[in-house]
Amino acid sequence: MSTTPDEHKADAPVQIRCAVITVSDTRTVETDTGGAEVVRLLTESGHVIVEREIVPDEPGRMRPLLESYRDNNRVDVVLMTGGTGISSRDQTYETVTALITKPLPGYGELFRMLSHQEIGAAAMLSRATGGLMHRTVLLTMPGSRAAVRLAMQRVILPELSHLVREARR
Repeated sequence: MSTTPDEHKADAPVQIRCAVITVSDTRTVETDTGGAEVVRLLTESGHVIVEREIVPDEPGRMRPLLESYRDNNRVDVVLMTGGTGISSRDQTYETVTALITKPLPGYGELFRMLSHQEIGAAAMLSRATGGLMHRTVLLTMPGSRAAVRLAMQRVILPELSHLVREARR
């Protein structure tokens, strides 16, 4: 007998342990509005922030940090903001996708579809992506507060517990 998504959600963990990473060469904790919004929304939803970092958009800095979160039993989910564009400096997509063992193409597709409703065709410039690094959920989003709010409220938070439940199976 198969189960429904609602049954999965009912069986999912309530409090998720999250690492939040802001990818930026210029932001500080004081000026990081996107990362602050991720933290606020997670906390208001009853989740726990176990790590928060700001790192430059450099694979040599991002990759070891992501691997450490992947290997840390205290981290269920890594949420990254920033670095998802197409400028020559944006390397987050390439770094993240090299570490993903099970991609979730629907995450980026859904985010861009919803983003298109708000900002039009410019939504195609976002390379928001996600998937699993073994059993750790990893999702990226643009750095603007509006994009973070859209991703968190419309895509991530409604399924976060469900994603973790499935990743643990």
